[in-house]
Amino acid sequence: MKRSTLMINALALLLGTVSSAFAASGAREDNSNVFVWIFLGFCALIVVLQLMPAVLMMLGFAKGLKKEPVQEKATH
Repeated sequence: MKRSTLMINALALLLGTVSSAFAASGAREDNSNVFVWIFLGFCALIVVLQLMPAVLMMLGFAKGLKKEPVQEKATH
């Protein structure tokens, strides 16, 4: 009899600790309006427009490093 009560208590402890994990669903309610999404899109547009000249400048530097130096003509 003592063994069965021990098993019941162990089962109750196990289920008691596991059930607390299901207490919070973890779903977050998102109340962002369309204006928040427009603002975030505008911020992303600014970042992209700032990155474009930097990328073009890096490509220009890479092309400049790839070119062979111009050799001067020897005049005598």
